[in-house]
Amino acid sequence: MIISGGSNIGRVRSSNQDSFVTEKISDSVGFIVVCDGMGGANGGNIASEVATNIISEHIKSAYRENMSSNSMRYLLMSAVIAANAEIYDRAQEDDDLLGMGTTVVAAIVVDKMAHIVHVGDSRAYIVSSNNIEQITRDHSVIQSMIENGEITEQEAKNHPNRNVITRALGVRDKVDVDYNEIVLSEDDILLICTDGLSNFVEDKKITKIIKKHKISEYPDVLIDTANNNGGGDNITVVTLSVKE
Repeated sequence: MIISGGSNIGRVRSSNQDSFVTEKISDSVGFIVVCDGMGGANGGNIASEVATNIISEHIKSAYRENMSSNSMRYLLMSAVIAANAEIYDRAQEDDDLLGMGTTVVAAIVVDKMAHIVHVGDSRAYIVSSNNIEQITRDHSVIQSMIENGEITEQEAKNHPNRNVITRALGVRDKVDVDYNEIVLSEDDILLICTDGLSNFVEDKKITKIIKKHKISEYPDVLIDTANNNGGGDNITVVTLSVKE
């Protein structure tokens, strides 16, 4: 298993409010947590850091070998719910942090099985040599409009509400969390990113980069591509391959 990651401020923002953590628990088990914070000068930074720290510590303390799928789902769900509660409580105690929140995608990969939870519009993809598939569903105004037939995916790319999300950690005292399981083949790459990548690099281009470069190079090349396309947001990219 190989995990590579990187984060960049981009070319427009004054600070990087993204945060990520990766760790290999063993040769065949690893986890990824990626967050994109929002809210005020410091709120986004705090929300994303709190989320990555709480979720990663929860995973490390609670994970055991041979856990069932239901147990993995509960582990990840409870980690995200704990992070939501901590961010929400901090915001209630400090007016300067009121309204802060963060997206999250958290994944545990055991052998070739990926267990993924998410809230918001940060994404998980599976990229093969000739194909890319978005595993997560954006919790966003734009995604709802697309699904309701109000706009096309092409129109969504330049829509003024394209960055408005409908779910985030820490904004309310409770949060709805989505869970997915997917089996990875040896040639698959699990790619987790914030919208600083997905809004500035087309899916087809991501696939071409994955096909052309080594896994250790993926995050840097993808981040450079997003910056070359405008770099209008913080950019975080993490990739995982089950094949050494």
